[in-house]
Amino acid sequence: MSSFILILSVLSGSLLVLFKKPSTQFVKLLLAFSGAYLLSVTILHLLPEVYTETTDIKRVGVLILIGILMQSVLESFSKGAEHGHVHSDAEPQKFPWLLFISLSLHAFSEGLPIHHENTQHNDLLWAIFIHKIPIAIVLTTFLVNAKYSKREIIFFLSFFALMSPFGIFISEAVPFVTKYHSEILAFTIGIFLHIATVILFESSENHKFNLQKFSAILIGILLTIFTS
Repeated sequence: MSSFILILSVLSGSLLVLFKKPSTQFVKLLLAFSGAYLLSVTILHLLPEVYTETTDIKRVGVLILIGILMQSVLESFSKGAEHGHVHSDAEPQKFPWLLFISLSLHAFSEGLPIHHENTQHNDLLWAIFIHKIPIAIVLTTFLVNAKYSKREIIFFLSFFALMSPFGIFISEAVPFVTKYHSEILAFTIGIFLHIATVILFESSENHKFNLQKFSAILIGILLTIFTS
């Protein structure tokens, strides 16, 4: 069920582009909402969980920092697609392999801390679900505008959609990953903190107050507080 939900998020974002063509303003508001929701889940649920599971507080902190740094490196290749920034300057004849690999690694890492049998991770599951919809919108728009073939677009989006479920599968099938769940969760928290804060910091253009975006952020935070 968790894998299906994550695949559905990418499919939903892609279909929105193909049939609805959402406006830039809508995507920005959805990004602000998803960033607030992801940040709230990370602070309210993931951080307490990872610090409760281990007594090595310093190691957890170091792994969170490593996750933040790793996401910074990945974004240098993905051009910031994880938080809604992909520039349509790619050559149609050349498939964007760096973008493909970096986003696939990011999606894979998102699935690692999720377990089918752990109902406590429902908040994380839905946070990733919401986060992936605007990313799928941005990615699909980029691929269509760059005039990649339908086969390349389907391949890219399908592989991207399957990477988080693959991360869930690995987390349950590989004993090493299960053994070091707390460490992997700490690393993933660093990734989420980086993505969510970048989205929120960029949600205000020229540092001007925007009521719509503030409302989207507030709804994302309140939804996390009152539904979990």
